[in-house]
Amino acid sequence: MSALNSAGIAYSVTEHDAVFTVEESESLHAAIAGMHTKNLFLKDATGQFWIVTVPHDARVDLKALPAAIGSRKVSFGKADDMERLLGVTPGSVTPLAAFNDEAALVRVVIDSRLADADCVNVHPLRNTATLGLSGADLLRFLQATGHTPLVVTVPAPL
Repeated sequence: MSALNSAGIAYSVTEHDAVFTVEESESLHAAIAGMHTKNLFLKDATGQFWIVTVPHDARVDLKALPAAIGSRKVSFGKADDMERLLGVTPGSVTPLAAFNDEAALVRVVIDSRLADADCVNVHPLRNTATLGLSGADLLRFLQATGHTPLVVTVPAPL
């Protein structure tokens, strides 16, 4: 959070018990205002890693996603790659983890609905808190980490 402070980004933090899935976090949604997120750590056929952040209730069409982000076939990344590249473990994936990717090996995708939101809720590198900030500030923070976020409408299954 010191990186957010250094960047002059306003945010709020709510501490809570650990949550590992979107389903486990449902009870927090009523208590914490704003758009809640789901984050996917993916790897494509070329070896490129991705964090894809979408609204918590969005379904993602993994077959259509590569065309939307300029990639090739994607699959879920391995936990050891996530920890090595982003410094987080499963259940704690967040676009804010781009801060730990100093070599910029992971590309970040933000769904356009989140980019335009007044408040986007993400994990602050741990799943025992929720951090809220504006979509514009999320994009600004990612840019400051050397990760130009790709803002797209993430495709949903038909």
